[in-house]
Amino acid sequence: MTVMAERTSQMSVEEFETIASSAPETVTLEFIDGQIGVKKVADGDHDTIVTWLARRCMQARPDLDLYQGRGLRVESYRQGRAKPDAVITPEAHFAGHGEWADPEGALMVVEVTSYDSDTDRRDRHEKPTAYGQAGIPLYLLIDRDSCTVTVHSNPDRQVGGYRDIHTAKFGEKIRIPGPMSIELDTEILKTYVR
Repeated sequence: MTVMAERTSQMSVEEFETIASSAPETVTLEFIDGQIGVKKVADGDHDTIVTWLARRCMQARPDLDLYQGRGLRVESYRQGRAKPDAVITPEAHFAGHGEWADPEGALMVVEVTSYDSDTDRRDRHEKPTAYGQAGIPLYLLIDRDSCTVTVHSNPDRQVGGYRDIHTAKFGEKIRIPGPMSIELDTEILKTYVR
């Protein structure tokens, strides 16, 4: 029998939203797995990767929009709050939404790792669980530490995470399935790592 440790929440979602709404614009806060986290300010290479991805996606799928810094309600019962590096949706999907939107209709979320101590826990473990529980079809992780691109698909809403995971090393091509249905040549990403 496996005993799983359960983390207690630092605060309620409402308390988090109050804190997040009063934080300076230069501070990005997230609330995942009951814990508040500060999202590190992106460096130039991080932003360049997101811009590269936006260009690739818009060339292949001009009918879609790519949002940066869009707040989403994630996890089971929408009890988490995340701001992925990018969210891809049908055109004008988030028009009229507030700061924290329901992820219903989002096709893919994207995270590009930062060079900080929180990256492993948040981007590689907590966020895939939260995004899968929210039913977001695709999670793309561009990992600058391991020089890999990982496509998570087929979300598991019950336990979180994704049933299908495919990883390519920087320099290889990787297919993003389902609603995106595009192939990325990741050679250029070698340029944007330390």
